[in-house]
Amino acid sequence: MARLARIESLKHRHSHIDQKIASEGGRPRPDERVLMCLKLQKLRIKEEIERLAG
Repeated sequence: MARLARIESLKHRHSHIDQKIASEGGRPRPDERVLMCLKLQKLRIKEEIERLAG
């Protein structure tokens, strides 16, 4: 059960980072370093979700 809770927590964080990426990308002059960092975090979370689910 703890594993399912961890997966749900990661999915929530993944969604939150996705919102941050959309917000930053919608700015007139988005900070590319911030976007790169957020996308990397999102990828790492996705990989962890896949690892736990598999």
